[in-house]
Amino acid sequence: MNDRYVTLQQAAAFGGYLQAEERSPGTREKYLRDLRSFSLWLNGEPVTKEAAAGWKENLLTEGYAPVTVNSMLAALNAFLRFTGWTECRVKFLRLQRRMFRDPARELSRQEYDRLVETARNQGRDRLALLMETMAATGIRVSEVRYITVEAARRGRAEISLKGKMRTILLSAKLCRKLLKYAQKEKIASGEVFLTRSGSRVSRRQIWAEMKGLCSLAGIAPSKVFPHNLRHLFATTFYKACKDITRLADTLGHSSIETTRLYLLTTGAEHVRQLDRLGLVS
Repeated sequence: MNDRYVTLQQAAAFGGYLQAEERSPGTREKYLRDLRSFSLWLNGEPVTKEAAAGWKENLLTEGYAPVTVNSMLAALNAFLRFTGWTECRVKFLRLQRRMFRDPARELSRQEYDRLVETARNQGRDRLALLMETMAATGIRVSEVRYITVEAARRGRAEISLKGKMRTILLSAKLCRKLLKYAQKEKIASGEVFLTRSGSRVSRRQIWAEMKGLCSLAGIAPSKVFPHNLRHLFATTFYKACKDITRLADTLGHSSIETTRLYLLTTGAEHVRQLDRLGLVS
């Protein structure tokens, strides 16, 4: 037990393992960040079942949300499986099934429109079109690279992620805007969204650029992040077709339960639905 220490070599090997498992860049980055957090908390002490459980309690004491704690435990448990120290794994927190979304993180359609308009008014056409593309397709930020000139010409993008392939249809209006932008930027083929130097726009850069619009658009920063555009697509799509199975296929979800989380309403909306029942005279 005493030779169980988290080392830089192990962390690097774990990162390689996650890549071989075809985990997304964002997942790899998060898992390694959580592993560093655990290692710093250990402060040179060996990895034990008690230490792992102690880190879990410490996260709660420091005020981390239960969902966040479970996500960090998932990273730790993945590392413990990788090293073969499976007896040190810790149980996840038991969470009550969520019924509502946090209104402080809910991006409304009106706020989305303001974000896009603000980006355009600032002359940031790439960012405006990028947000429209994510909101109109429901793609993840890690899937932006699949939006190519060829995809815009075909009207569909073939996305490969986590060992799964799926086809995303692009509306005619979006295709026209993508091709017009590509022509303006002299992009004849390949990815549409590139930096001035011609390299791929990173997820971190997209996140930072979106956050930079908050004060100008008058929107709380807690509502502005790339994944919220995927949530907006999900709720808008479901309101239009009321087909959760079709939505799950479009989002690339293996489980309908995962899709259901995207369709949670805020408490205020739930109250309005109760009022419409008319059961109180």
